[in-house]
Amino acid sequence: MSRISKNVILALFTLTSSAFLLFQLYYYKHYLSTKNGAGLSKSKGSRIGFDSTQWEGWFPVAENMGFQCLKTESKDPRLDGIDSLSGTEIPLHCICKWATHAIHLVVFHGRSGNYLWHGHLRLKGHIDRKFVPFRKLQFGHYPGAFDRPELQQVTIDGLEVLIPKDPAHFLEEIPHSRFIECKYKEARTFFQQYLDDNTVEAMTFQKSAKELLQLAAKTLNKLGIRFWLSSGTCLGWYRQCSIIPYSKDVDLGIFIQDYKSDIILAFQEAGLPLKHKFGKVEDSLELSFQGKDDVKLDIFFFYEEPDYMWNGGTQAKTGKKFKYLFPKFTLCWTEFVDMKVHVPCETIEYIKANYGKGWKIPIKTWDWKSSPPNVQPNGIWPISEWDEVIQLY
Repeated sequence: MSRISKNVILALFTLTSSAFLLFQLYYYKHYLSTKNGAGLSKSKGSRIGFDSTQWEGWFPVAENMGFQCLKTESKDPRLDGIDSLSGTEIPLHCICKWATHAIHLVVFHGRSGNYLWHGHLRLKGHIDRKFVPFRKLQFGHYPGAFDRPELQQVTIDGLEVLIPKDPAHFLEEIPHSRFIECKYKEARTFFQQYLDDNTVEAMTFQKSAKELLQLAAKTLNKLGIRFWLSSGTCLGWYRQCSIIPYSKDVDLGIFIQDYKSDIILAFQEAGLPLKHKFGKVEDSLELSFQGKDDVKLDIFFFYEEPDYMWNGGTQAKTGKKFKYLFPKFTLCWTEFVDMKVHVPCETIEYIKANYGKGWKIPIKTWDWKSSPPNVQPNGIWPISEWDEVIQLY
């Protein structure tokens, strides 16, 4: 194997950026507004790293140093379907090799949810598939999302570079970083067919629901509890990239193994009183908290079986139990109401299980006991347990 000078590698790192070599932060002055599914809202920001001129000028310098370089660019996925802007391309990846050594530069873009996003490394038709062993690269198999790190300056062989202050956290994020973009183009089509509800009542609910979701996320993140958008909230994200104005609540899912006994107290201290508690940790647990403007936060706990996952439901007046079956799923990141949040990676299977093949059509009349195609009876709570499993406040 040919040897390559460490100083040459470090020199290229320094050339790449004055920031941590994987973190080229790129703020856009415009980003997609999910509320109307078509417009753009302005967001002020700064840039750290390359601008377009530096991105183009970097390659001749690297090649003059003896490197062969491959770069990939793509349109910003948030502009998908906007004819006047969808052709605008942004830098995503650069791979430079020298003999049998390669450097993979991943361009991280700062997003409005105060997180970093990188794109998919797509091999277009003209790209040499043997340029490097692409399957062995750690980044680029899919888009990814990361917490914005605090950086610190270190010196390596006399060269100053920036790295995450908590390298372990960044490394732990990598295998769980897969990101799913909202389907902005389909959302615009949806709003062309079904006009958005711009009444004062609908806009007030969406504003309150957004604030409630952000408060819930802050509370759960502080507890270290994983959660994801579930039920109608997940449907709104996937179908129309926004909160469904007639849903009247915010729905979250949590794996039962992530339950913590202080979750109720944490929400109460955040200003969200408990509205009801159904079930118990061992079976069909469900929590509901009261937000402002009569907007409710429902948290469904999911249980795993060998072939499926499920969450439970309880009818307070009869003690009847219900079970909602879902195909097994994993969690991916997405952006929703200016936040980085989890959704099921297998989103369409998750939504079809809960809403059937007609999920694209808005339905305002919904009975949680009979409308979902994945619901089934699950017995009745013994009266002796009602004080424990049916608590109303």
